[in-house]
Formats: sequence, structure tokens, C-alpha cells
Amino acid sequence: MIHEYTPASIFEVDTISLIEPSYSDLIDEQFTYLLTTLEAEQGRLLIDEESDPLALAVLTPNGWFAGSFHLRHPTAPLIEYFESIGGDIYQEDRDIWEQSVREYYSLIIRQEVVPALEDVNPERVGMIDSLLEEVWGDRSGAECLDCCCGSGVGSMVLRNRGLKPISFDIDTPLLSLGFHTGRLRPEETMCIDGSLASRFIGQTKGGLGLMFGEFNEFNRESWEMITSELISLTEWSLITVGTESEADQVARWGESRHRVVEVRENTRDPIYDRFVCIIEEEN
Repeated sequence: MIHEYTPASIFEVDTISLIEPSYSDLIDEQFTYLLTTLEAEQGRLLIDEESDPLALAVLTPNGWFAGSFHLRHPTAPLIEYFESIGGDIYQEDRDIWEQSVREYYSLIIRQEVVPALEDVNPERVGMIDSLLEEVWGDRSGAECLDCCCGSGVGSMVLRNRGLKPISFDIDTPLLSLGFHTGRLRPEETMCIDGSLASRFIGQTKGGLGLMFGEFNEFNRESWEMITSELISLTEWSLITVGTESEADQVARWGESRHRVVEVRENTRDPIYDRFVCIIEEEN
């Protein structure tokens, strides 16, 4: 499904290229400077509902190019550059721009990356849905992160339950698989390192982390960073792991960040989601 809004449609041009090569590059300040070096004939500045700059598009001899500023701040030289070339000011809701940018980069992955082999047992969908019903009940309407979403089985279950998933993973073949199967939606999905999630995502209500681990001496620090980011961004979250020792480790990470953690054994799935960590903010 293609989202109604795209960077090109928002700027009212036929085609446009974002100068940042990937979604993860949107926080890199060097692209702000790079935009000001382009030989441009005119510009179009996009602002949000609070009149804060969201993006700047410029028309060059090679077409329209834009830089996005919803994850980094525009500089005074950038604004001076826009004023020097002249142009119009456009306005759009920040959420719509963010969705259009997520879709822009997701469609590149869908088009260019060979999908991974199918990795979802169809029976797992019902197992996850049953687990969320037991633990969360009806939380429809809430925004919920799907951390390390893989090919999107968790995102699909969240969406079917009426929640609003925001999905992210660093594995592009799995993301490509999720886009091709429809479990992931481009406008909801980001290819980012989960240990840096707070650089890309604001506070949300809920979080889901399915099949975290396996933890070992080589990756334990990375998993702690990913888990800590998920916990810090959410009021309530649910993380599944394969072993009781991993669940105890997640509980320690959560408690060290002043969260209340309950560990349960999940008999629905003895392989992927055997132990469940239910994490809530302290009252």
C-alpha cells in the first residue's frame, strides 16, 4: 500500500530526491551543510503546524533535492541559503511529513533489497495475539513500538488489535520481506539501530520486543542498550525471550531503570517466546 502523502506530493513536484542516503542518516548534520552547497535556482521551505522548519527542497539543474529536519535542527546558514535563492513556504503536519519520509526510505529497501526467506510460522500469529490479549487486553488506539521488528509479525498483530505500530530493525532483508508480505507498512517502518532508537523516536505509550536474544558475552551490551531504549521510550512494554536466564537479565535491566517487571512463562510457544517480561512504569 502506498501512502497518500509523499515528499514529492507535499512539495507539489513530480519527483524529488532526499539528499540523506538512508533513514539512519537523517540525524547527521553534515547533510545540512551539503544541501547549502547545491547550485539551486529556487527553494521551497516546509514548516510544521508550529511554524518550525521540517524540510528544504531546492531545484537544481539535476532536479529537485530536499533535506529533512524533523530529526535535526536547521542552521542559520541554511535559512540564509533559502532566503538567498528565494521561493515559497509550504506547511504540513509533522506526523504526515514523518510518515512520508519513512515510506520514502522503506520503498527503496523494498525495491532494492532481496527479501529474506519466509521466517514466520503461521501459527505464531495466533500465539502472539493470544499473549497480548492476556497481558494487555484491549489497548486499541495506542501507539506501540515494534522493536527489532524483523519481518513484521508483531507489527501485523498490533495493527490487527487496533494499535498503531511504529516498527524498526537494522536487518534490511527481513524488512524487505515484511514489505513484500504486507506485514510491515512502509510509512510505519524505519531501518535504524535499536540502540539509538531515542534519536529517531519520541515518547510513546507502548512497546513490543519479540524474541530478544540470544544473549552472550559478545552481544549482551548491545541487547542491554536496545532494551534500555525501548523501556525509556514507553510507559508499558512486553519483551519475550527464549530462556529464563535471559528473562531474569531483562528484568534486571528494567528494574535498574526504575520499572516494575513481572516475568511469566508462556506455554503457547516453547521456542521463540517462552518467557515474557511485562514492564511498567512505577506508580
